[in-house]
Amino acid sequence: MGAYKYIQETFQKGYKKGSESYKKRVYVWRNGPAMVRLDRPTNLVRARRLGYKAKQGYVLVVVRIAKGNRARRKPMGGRKPKHNYIFVQPQQSHQTIAEKRANYRYKNLEVVNSYWVGEDGQSTYFEVILADPEMNTTGLSSITRKGRSFRGLTSAGRKSRGGSDKYGKKRLRA
Repeated sequence: MGAYKYIQETFQKGYKKGSESYKKRVYVWRNGPAMVRLDRPTNLVRARRLGYKAKQGYVLVVVRIAKGNRARRKPMGGRKPKHNYIFVQPQQSHQTIAEKRANYRYKNLEVVNSYWVGEDGQSTYFEVILADPEMNTTGLSSITRKGRSFRGLTSAGRKSRGGSDKYGKKRLRA
């Protein structure tokens, strides 16, 4: 077994057993700001698999997304029965929302990908990989990679656009 396999197993065991390091990490994220920049990935195997490299131009950010019901719209135009609903479907996954928030904060960087790193009763935490398209070390061209997270071109966005089909469209059964 290679080193990555051992690293992956220890990360998964730590989450399943609720180890002290995992609890401490989530506690720090919960009490800190909603977006924290990291020096190194918490789950190295997953980050490398999704495109992270330990080079200049790559940035890691942990984003906190609140769980639960989305805020209901205020009843404009009268309190009619059609306005009286409790839950609003967000039309996006928590992961997609995290990627977009990170892209809003770091406008000069481009979202490469993201992955889940933890959750507690109130929030879910995602680690977003960002790259600088202006740097030659990242291998991203600034022309073709503009607004990937907003156009649904990351792995989280593809899921909402219809899976991993070649063109991102849903197939209909005949």
